[in-house]
Amino acid sequence: MSLESLFFEIGGVLVAAAGFSFLAYLLRQPLIIAYILTGLFVGPNLLAVTHASDVFDTLSQIGVAFLLFTVGMGLNWKRVKEVGGVALASGAGQVLFTSLIGWFVARALGFDLITSIFLSIAFSFSSTIIIIKLLMDKDDLETLYGKISVGFLLVQDVIAMIILLVVGSLKQGGELGDVLGSSFLKGALVVIAIWFLSKYVVPSVVRMAAASQELLLLFALGWCFAVAGLLVFFGFGVEMGALIAGISLSGTPFEREIHARVRPLRDFFLVLFFIMLGTHLPLADIGIILRPAMIFSFFILFGNPIIMLLVMRALGYHPQTGFLAGTTVGQISEFSFIMLGAGIVAGYIPVTILPLATFVGLLTIGVSTYLIKYNEQLYEHFRPLLRWLEKGRIKHEEHARRHATGPQAILFGYHRMGTILLPQLQKLYKKILVVDFDPQAVQTLAEQDIPFVYGDAGDEHFLEDLRVEHAKLIISTIPDVSISTSLLDYLHTHKYKGVVIVTVKQSEDADICYATGATYVIVPSVLSAERFQELLKTNREIKTCWKEAVV
Repeated sequence: MSLESLFFEIGGVLVAAAGFSFLAYLLRQPLIIAYILTGLFVGPNLLAVTHASDVFDTLSQIGVAFLLFTVGMGLNWKRVKEVGGVALASGAGQVLFTSLIGWFVARALGFDLITSIFLSIAFSFSSTIIIIKLLMDKDDLETLYGKISVGFLLVQDVIAMIILLVVGSLKQGGELGDVLGSSFLKGALVVIAIWFLSKYVVPSVVRMAAASQELLLLFALGWCFAVAGLLVFFGFGVEMGALIAGISLSGTPFEREIHARVRPLRDFFLVLFFIMLGTHLPLADIGIILRPAMIFSFFILFGNPIIMLLVMRALGYHPQTGFLAGTTVGQISEFSFIMLGAGIVAGYIPVTILPLATFVGLLTIGVSTYLIKYNEQLYEHFRPLLRWLEKGRIKHEEHARRHATGPQAILFGYHRMGTILLPQLQKLYKKILVVDFDPQAVQTLAEQDIPFVYGDAGDEHFLEDLRVEHAKLIISTIPDVSISTSLLDYLHTHKYKGVVIVTVKQSEDADICYATGATYVIVPSVLSAERFQELLKTNREIKTCWKEAVV
């Protein structure tokens, strides 16, 4: 294909994507849906505009690398440690239970033993790329369920790579133990080498590169592809390499500048990734695969979230956290296609499985996009059905009653903002109560002997049991407008006379909270916790409200 033809082909695809995106924006639909529809429209099934599929596939993989590179820069070892235990348990647990149930579903649909094993395992993995993209669009990566979701997705990716190594060793006739041992050794050596470089070499190089913004960008891109290429050479995926490259830069003071400059490139190439997904929809075989595809899709869309909800509840997390994290696993992964492709190449399963997986993938991606976008509203809708899962918080409440009967101030949410505000509260009050439904936060509070309660700030029955209306000051650092309004509605019903400060994500939500009775509203993107703490000391109006609450 000539360079001119390729130029017009890419141009035509982007024009179509812009048109579908404008339509999705006007209809207030997720843009990912527009990209997939663009792929269906320009793909071989309709207009057949995309002939250079190898070029588009390569460009889309660059988008995947950039996405995970920027995600890695937003992570650090402390945050990984925070959710490491629950990520490992929930990721492995979800893959195990989904595979077991999926195997029975496949057998019931008439697939043979080996094909059922491949399908059940392949369909147990969720798409890291799509979930992270949607969480970033919602600004939910820093939430509790967002951090846990990223954690168990990484666990799933590691499990997927191990299984691919197993399939590869079986195909080549090698010893499984030797293959896994060699891969583990190579992976450990690569991680140690990258850790050494990122600790002792990269910081100095980054400081030198920061003298020029263009040089800084080129160094970041070169580092991303160097690390990703190194891991590919040792038998691992581009995704894992790009993620590790990002993590290695997460501790540098120039992280935000690099992220801001890489982001436009990432977004452009990601558009091509989702368009390419749409081009693979097998319309010609839809009549044959429709029934099994719909059954598998229903199981993935609704069975996976229920499995994740129950697994996380067994780990001690509140049903809301489990529900929100569960909505992120309602689609299959790019690793699903790689695994099935490896099985086809090895001769274990027929090639007719691939169109089935493609249809399941696009259907679950499309529907799960809405599940993730509206997961908070869905939780409020299904909350009455999940009441039975909220049992078991009595022991936490007993701790609070022993240590803080009748608190003067209540702090909802002990994450980054809560930890910043708590010391100032402790200077002003003798009796403080912290409320959170993150078991790890609860454990930290218990170790520090800070009075706490495990519970949900948006649960009216919980607020009634806690008698929050008797506190002089209430602060919620949970950036969820539905929780904020539920809390404010409860306080308004009980004629609360104290000071109540809530947190929301967007400025327009602040107006809703003020109208519902908030004394002050924090919007993190506008006012950080540190800045709010300074205002408490310097701003007369806020300081007056604070003093009135203390009196």
